[in-house]
Amino acid sequence: MAQQISDAELEIMKIVWANPEEVTLFPYIMEGLAARGKPCQKNTLIVLLSRLMNKGFLGARKIGRRNEYTALVSEAEYQTAQTKNFLDKIYEGSAKGLVSNLILGDLLAEEEYEELKRLLEEGRGRS
Repeated sequence: MAQQISDAELEIMKIVWANPEEVTLFPYIMEGLAARGKPCQKNTLIVLLSRLMNKGFLGARKIGRRNEYTALVSEAEYQTAQTKNFLDKIYEGSAKGLVSNLILGDLLAEEEYEELKRLLEEGRGRS
C-alpha cells in the first residue's frame, strides 16, 4: 500500500473503520464528519469517496440509488504502513530511534511507558 491519503480522506476512513456495520452508507459518513466537527458538502464528499475508491481503500456497491461502501484496507494495515513510512523517512528505519525519542523527549505518559516495557518483554519471550 504505497498510496498516501489526505487528512480529509483519512477522516472518512476513520468513520468507515469505526462503523460496526459491514457496509457504510453515504448519510452515515456525512453525519460522522459533522459529529467530528468536520462537516462536508455533498459534492466534496462524493469526490473524496471516489478518490478513496481509486486508491484502493474503499469498495462500493450500488444498491438502487445508493452506494454501500466497504473498507478494502483495514485500519491496522494502514497504521502499519504509515508507521513504516514514518520510520523510514524520519528515523532511517530505526524503531529504536523512535522509541528513544519518545522516552528521552518525555513524550510518553508513565502508563504508556510501562505498557511499552511490558510489550517489549512479552515480545522478547516469543523470540
